[in-house]
Amino acid sequence: MFDIVVRETLYENPLDGPASVEDFILEGSGVPSFPMGCLRLDHLIDPGQGQAANIVFWCPENFPDHVRITWDFRPIREPGLAILFFSAVGHGGKDLCDPTLQPRSGPYEQYHHGDLDALHVSYFRRKAPTERAFQRCNLRKSHGFHLVAQGADPLPGIADVHEPYAMTLVKSGPHVHFEIRDLTVFSWKDPETEFGPILTGGRIGFRQMAPLIAEYANLRIEAIEPLS
Repeated sequence: MFDIVVRETLYENPLDGPASVEDFILEGSGVPSFPMGCLRLDHLIDPGQGQAANIVFWCPENFPDHVRITWDFRPIREPGLAILFFSAVGHGGKDLCDPTLQPRSGPYEQYHHGDLDALHVSYFRRKAPTERAFQRCNLRKSHGFHLVAQGADPLPGIADVHEPYAMTLVKSGPHVHFEIRDLTVFSWKDPETEFGPILTGGRIGFRQMAPLIAEYANLRIEAIEPLS
């Protein structure tokens, strides 16, 4: 792990009640609730409808580059898949809410081959039988569907989940580092010779593939000294 020097806390949200997410942006048909005092995301469309059943829940803030993002994650029902989008912007540096961008409603192709650029880590991959048989965390860069890093997924199946897992994502210039409970899953340095220029600041968002139900808490984004 890099030596992280924190400059300041940019955003802190316990995700503990409706007021904590009143400015969040939901894409797709889902419902946030708080039955256990933390954000629970569920789907309203039958998973049999495929990508139309999936959702993205965007944080309302735009963040600069050189940040550490931490949150707690607890899967409640599988199968399904959980993703964190980060450094997400519209083409040309537009905000994701710019009305000139194409509408988005949850199907994955809108996010990796639409008119936005982002990095995204899939950290709980239990949707397909092949994903459950060999569990990995994937880092992809968009525009496009570019798989740029992988690591072994340490999260257990639902039967053995007894408490939330602390997730840490560091983004600083070309560097992306991902940990679960202080265990390094992968580190990647963008060579900038493939898949487009290095992405910098933008929004973050939680994505779920149905029928996953999961809980999220203690979202924090900290500004850090740039990594070399």
